[in-house]
Amino acid sequence: MIPTDARIIVVTPVYEDFEASSRLFQELQAELGNSVFIVAVDDGSVKQPLDTSGMDLAGARGTVLKLRRNVGHQKAIAIGLGYVSTHIGDNQLVVVMDSDGEDLPSSIPKLLSDLEKNDVDVVVARRKSRFETMRFKTFYKVYKRLFRIITGRTISFGNFMAMKPVGVKRLSAMPELSIHVASAVLASKLRIVTCPQDRGPRYAGQSKMNFVGLALHGFKGMMVFAEDVLVRVGIASAIVAALCVVFGSTAVVLKTIGYSTPGWASVVLGIMILMFLQTGVLALMTLMLTGVVRSGTVTSELDYQDFIDEVLVSQQNAHPAKIVS
Repeated sequence: MIPTDARIIVVTPVYEDFEASSRLFQELQAELGNSVFIVAVDDGSVKQPLDTSGMDLAGARGTVLKLRRNVGHQKAIAIGLGYVSTHIGDNQLVVVMDSDGEDLPSSIPKLLSDLEKNDVDVVVARRKSRFETMRFKTFYKVYKRLFRIITGRTISFGNFMAMKPVGVKRLSAMPELSIHVASAVLASKLRIVTCPQDRGPRYAGQSKMNFVGLALHGFKGMMVFAEDVLVRVGIASAIVAALCVVFGSTAVVLKTIGYSTPGWASVVLGIMILMFLQTGVLALMTLMLTGVVRSGTVTSELDYQDFIDEVLVSQQNAHPAKIVS
C-alpha cells in the first residue's frame, strides 16, 4: 500500500544493516520531507532484522518487506520493484538506491530533475568519485572493458537510479532484473540518461560484499546478455578452430615434404588439436549456460508475493483513505 500523495517512492534493499538504514531514513526524510515513501526490503536479515522503528524515529512514511530468506541484493531490489509496480500511481516516481550511505539522498533531486524530460524513462547515476581501494578500482576498469568486449554494450552505472512508472512496470516484468539490475535496465530498451554523481562513504559497518562476490556480481551482469555472449564466443571459437586447422595442416605438409625438424610437427599438431577441442568445449559450455540463464525463475509483479513473509507499515503512513491498495 502506497499513499497517493507520495510523489517519490524509494526502494532500498537492507541486509544486516539496521544502523545504516536508519540513518538513510532520517536523511531521506530531511531531504524530501513528506513527498517520499520508503519501501525497504529486508533481505532475510537474522542478526539485525529490520523493522519500522528507524522510519518511525525519522518521522518517515514507509513499508518494510520482510523476505522469507536471503535472496541476494539484486533479487531483493527486483522484489521491491515488483511490489511497487502493483501499487504505483501514474504521477509517482521511483528511486532505487542502496541503504549503506554510498548513494547520497542529496543526489536524488538531480536525478528527478533529469527525469522530467518527456523522452527519458530512466536516469542512472554514473560515479564521478569513489571511496574504494585501488584493487577494486583496477578490477572495475578491467570489468568494464571485458563487459564491452563480450556483450557489445557499455555499463557505467550501478543500482542508483530514478524511473517513471513505465520503467518500473517494464523492469518488474523482466526475469533479468533479479539477476543484475543495471544490465536489465540496458536490456529493457528504455530511454536512459546518465547523471554524474559523487559516491559517499558508508554510514556504518563494513560492506558485506567481498572480492569473490563482486566478481560473481560482474559475471551475472554478462549473463543477462547470454545470447550476445554466445554469438561472440561462437565467432571467436570458430576463428580459433579455423586457425588450428590451418596451422595443423601446415605442420603436416611441412613434415611430409621434409621441412621440419624431428618432433616439431608432432608437437605443433598436438597443440592445435588440443586448442581445437578446447574451443569446442568453450562454445558448448556457453550454450549450456545460456539455457540455464533463460530457464531461471521470473520475479515479476505476478509472483513477488511468494518471497514476502511479512509487510510492516510505519506509524507515519497516511490515513487509509489515501492509500491505494
